Amino acid sequence: MGSDPSSRSEADLVRFGRSSAFGPELALAIDLAHEAGRIQMERYEHLERIQAKGPRDVVTEVDHLCEDLIMRAVRLRYPNDHFYAEEIGEVAAAGEVKSGRTWIVDPLDGTINYANGIPFFCVSIALAAEGRPVLGVVHDPSRNETFAAAIDGPSLRNGEPIRVGDKELLADLVVTLAVGGRGTVRKRREALRSIRANRSMGSAALTLAYVACGRFDVYAQSAGLSAWDVAAAGLIAERAGAAVSSLDGKPWFDLAYPAKKWSCLAASPRHHETMLGLLK
Repeated sequence: MGSDPSSRSEADLVRFGRSSAFGPELALAIDLAHEAGRIQMERYEHLERIQAKGPRDVVTEVDHLCEDLIMRAVRLRYPNDHFYAEEIGEVAAAGEVKSGRTWIVDPLDGTINYANGIPFFCVSIALAAEGRPVLGVVHDPSRNETFAAAIDGPSLRNGEPIRVGDKELLADLVVTLAVGGRGTVRKRREALRSIRANRSMGSAALTLAYVACGRFDVYAQSAGLSAWDVAAAGLIAERAGAAVSSLDGKPWFDLAYPAKKWSCLAASPRHHETMLGLLK
């Protein structure tokens, strides 16, 4: 009998990591994402505590368990690195974060989905160096899929290279358009007339990873994002060939952007400018 497919894919990802300048860090991120994913699946649909974090957000004990697991392991291996995560926020001065190495973590992206038993959630781990992401891992434990990329390598899903979709016609696109604000309701309505289908999934990181492998053709969100939502998956999409920017055409990653004020547009190069024009 052959070896377990998930074991083979994990080994492939670790081997890929060794070929990168950030190989040890990438291997650690993959391992920690899998450990956090196991915690999530052990408690999936068996939560003991759910707390309201805001009018549209919640936090569970699993968020904290996964974040603590990742933070402890990173600090043990790289004690001089900074840490920026959803539940604890920023733990260093802005200047230090921008000039050094910062691990950017969403321990459970899609918490509302998770808390309601909807199997669309993930672990997101990125490392930024000198103000830009250099590796990203997004792990979906419910489907046992791991998306990973380093700045000096390709994007992979379970060890296999992935590429952004490249449909020719705008009318064939399947997109996520989470845009709002003054003037954007009309623009969104006009954009939706031009494409095939719009789907809202409830996890920015996993949806962005789906752009990287062609399951979605466009991801656009006009506000409400933070570094931990897009740092890993944005790099994965970029290394898979997607054009990624903010929704006003600026760089998609900048640690000077405040939390909950980020926007993102990811699409194939063929359609990125068109979508930017429709939604900007």
